[in-house]
Amino acid sequence: MGNLEENIAINAESRADFARIAKWIAPNAKVLDLGCGDGSLLTQLRKTHNIRGYGVEKNDVNWLKAINNGVDVIQMDLESGLSGFEAQSFDVVILSQTLQAVLNTEAIVYEMLRVGREVIVTFPNFGYWRHRIQSMAGHMPVSDNLPYQWYDTPNIRVATYADFEALVHEKGLHLQKAFGLHEHEIVRVWPNLRATTAVFQLTLPTRR
Repeated sequence: MGNLEENIAINAESRADFARIAKWIAPNAKVLDLGCGDGSLLTQLRKTHNIRGYGVEKNDVNWLKAINNGVDVIQMDLESGLSGFEAQSFDVVILSQTLQAVLNTEAIVYEMLRVGREVIVTFPNFGYWRHRIQSMAGHMPVSDNLPYQWYDTPNIRVATYADFEALVHEKGLHLQKAFGLHEHEIVRVWPNLRATTAVFQLTLPTRR
């Protein structure tokens, strides 16, 4: 059991966005993590914030890992929507490093906002300057944040920080906070160019 907890802690610590997400989670919150992987984030939040956490994962291997890690996880495809969850039934809904693998981006964002009072989205920023140089050289970007080759990547979306920010404003969503991350450091100046990871916190606009 000690090795399991140690591995979970290492997995959580290695993800720069996890630490930032944790700062936005209130104690005892009810949290839904979409594309939860092995459940490392939910496990850590349960220990540090006493959350009630639930995960959704499509991949068979990750789903089994999450179960073995003691996470309440449902195996399902996000493309089918979140109809099994009631409106506003979660305090926070998280989509961490999964957006780039979702076909209908707009639909899943709206579903998250229907189900949760707050939404946190993080994804690899394809606008990062090193990614741009690789693209200009005629190659698909490969980095620590985008570790796959073009032929084995699960990613079907190429999105930048600026792209998602524009979508938020276009759809009239309320942007609570947004910034970039690079090597665990917050990037606020030119995040579209200098950040490897984009981080957004959203809510529905307040009705007047």
